[in-house]
Amino acid sequence: MFAIPFPAIDPVAISFGPLVIRWYALAYIGGLMFGWLYARALIRDPVLWGDVKAPSETDLDDLLVYMALGIVLGGRLGEVIFYNFEYFSQNPSEILQVWNGGMSFHGGLIGAALAAAIFAWRRGLLVRSVFDLCSTVVPIGLLLGRIANFINGELWGRVADVPWAVIFPHAGPEPRHPSQIYEAVQEGLLLLILLWWAARRFGFRQPGLLTGIFGMGYGVARFSSEFFREPDDHIGFLLGNWLTMGMALSIPVFLVGLGFFLTARRDAPR
Repeated sequence: MFAIPFPAIDPVAISFGPLVIRWYALAYIGGLMFGWLYARALIRDPVLWGDVKAPSETDLDDLLVYMALGIVLGGRLGEVIFYNFEYFSQNPSEILQVWNGGMSFHGGLIGAALAAAIFAWRRGLLVRSVFDLCSTVVPIGLLLGRIANFINGELWGRVADVPWAVIFPHAGPEPRHPSQIYEAVQEGLLLLILLWWAARRFGFRQPGLLTGIFGMGYGVARFSSEFFREPDDHIGFLLGNWLTMGMALSIPVFLVGLGFFLTARRDAPR
């Protein structure tokens, strides 16, 4: 009785004949570009960095390329390994067909971390400082990406009777939690605000601190939002009636974040 019909939003944002640009692709592009602009503003404030060497604006231009490759390659391989290994092992030719969808955040996170580490090593920058800068801007991409998931009508939530429940296409007639919006708010907006405050309060003077805050914040946000999200049909629950693959992958993210946080606080000047 309280269900909200799914808004009729075309997943294709722009089309020119055979050329099709989807909202999901624009979310990736927007996340990278807005993150790049935000990072440029952060490196221009020397007070935030103290004695820590900040990347130059030229460095950021190159880092954008590294991150784009790390996110796309890592996200796709994460989807293949974590979520659909059996299918892709039988259909290896589809692994490179990223235009058909299928990207894992946790895989993208690993790919982005490796790309950032290689970049920092090649430029003589502190790896943890580059991680901190990237962690501060990542929630922008998460916010846009989850909104794109909602527009695509994918990764829908569990059956619900809340007044804002949505009837998603291809998900049956039952109203469901708009879990994509929950994740957009938690992993995107709230985490972005938290890291903005932490960057203004602590700056980048304690390498690894902001990375730790991101890891712990994302781990908590993703773990809690999974209680409202329908598990993947081909995976289901990993334990009992509650543990999902998203939860299982978020636990190590939280623990790694905790390690970064504690190490940064231990090494910080009194």
